[in-house]
Amino acid sequence: MRRTERYTATFNKNKTEQKHINSVIFKIYEWAGTFVSSFIIVFVLLAFVFRIASVSGESMVPTLDDGNRLVVSNLNSNYEYGDIVVVSQPNYLNENLIKRVIAVGGDTVDIDFEKGIVYINEKKIDEPYINTLTNYEPPDSVKFPLVVPQGYLFVMGDNRNASLDSRSQSIGLIDERYIFGKAYFRILPFGEWGIY
Repeated sequence: MRRTERYTATFNKNKTEQKHINSVIFKIYEWAGTFVSSFIIVFVLLAFVFRIASVSGESMVPTLDDGNRLVVSNLNSNYEYGDIVVVSQPNYLNENLIKRVIAVGGDTVDIDFEKGIVYINEKKIDEPYINTLTNYEPPDSVKFPLVVPQGYLFVMGDNRNASLDSRSQSIGLIDERYIFGKAYFRILPFGEWGIY
C-alpha cells in the first residue's frame, strides 16, 4: 500500500471516529437538554400550578389517612360541595387544615346532632364519604341554622366525631382567600390515587 493510500485510510478512519464521537456528544447534549427542560417544567408546575400537601391527623378518615400526600392547585377558585381543600386561614392550632367543603356562600347549613344528619338549604345531603354520622357538637359550637356569607365556606372533616372544623367557633367559616388550594389526587401511598 502506498503512503498516500495509507494516509487516506487513516484520515477516513479518524474522520469516522470523529463523527462517532460527535454523535455521542450530541446525544449527551440532547439528553442533558431534555433533562434540564423537564426539570424546569416540573419546577414551574410545582411552584406556580401544583403543590404537594401532607395530611396530618385522622380528621379525614376514611377518605384520607395521616401521612397521605396530595396534589393541590389553586388555579380553580370555584369551590363547590364535596371539594377537598387545604385551608391556610389562621387558627388556634397554628396549622393548615384539610377539610371537605360542605356549603358555600349563600347556603344555609343545619345539623341535627341527635340524628347525625347535615342539611343544606333544608335538604338532607348524601354523604357516602363520612366515617360516622355527625353526632359530635363541639362545646363552642356555632349556632345552627347558619347562613354562609358570600366569599366563605363551611367545611368539615369526613371523620365527623374526631374533626375540628367549621362547627367550632375556634375554626369557624373559612374565608375563600385563605384556601391554599383544592386537592385533585393523592400521590402517596402509591396506587391509591382517588380522594373522593
